[in-house]
Amino acid sequence: MSEKNGPLADHSGLYQVEHNDPTGRLIDRSSHDAESVADIGKLMAALGALREAEDRLSEASLKYMKLGVTDMRALHYLIVMSNRGEIITPGALATHLRISTASITKMLDRLERGGHITREIHPQDRRTFAIQITADTREAAMQTVGRQQAKRFHAAARLTSEEREVVTRFLRDMASELDVSNEPWANGLG
Repeated sequence: MSEKNGPLADHSGLYQVEHNDPTGRLIDRSSHDAESVADIGKLMAALGALREAEDRLSEASLKYMKLGVTDMRALHYLIVMSNRGEIITPGALATHLRISTASITKMLDRLERGGHITREIHPQDRRTFAIQITADTREAAMQTVGRQQAKRFHAAARLTSEEREVVTRFLRDMASELDVSNEPWANGLG
């Protein structure tokens, strides 16, 4: 992959604050010098490159597995919960995916027809099903998408403990800043 189109492609111009907010309507930069603003732009460009790499990985995994985004999220959840020894019901999966019970039923029917999951009577609650990912789908996901996602560990491992602490604090702070749960416009109230 060429650097022009790859993960290191220079899209920094997209993240330069003065290009996104030339008049300062969104961000008051008066207390920041030009060098700090440029450094922040580089940081935003690096986050943009990460987001683009994640998008490419997601697109490739959807194409490879021949599934939709919600289907892939469901399979990931089933793998993780299975690793934890937990039994997943349709209701638990619907709650995790934030979709209706009618939608979860359609999705489970489709995944079962495709050989991706099995449904069996729940061992403790015979009124519901226990959903499990099939061995073939689990292995395909682990050897492709899972293996690629796991490479994030290497980037984190190359940091010192102190650097990981700073990055973790930064990412949590950024996630908090981006949270829309209290924004009326994002919740159909505005």
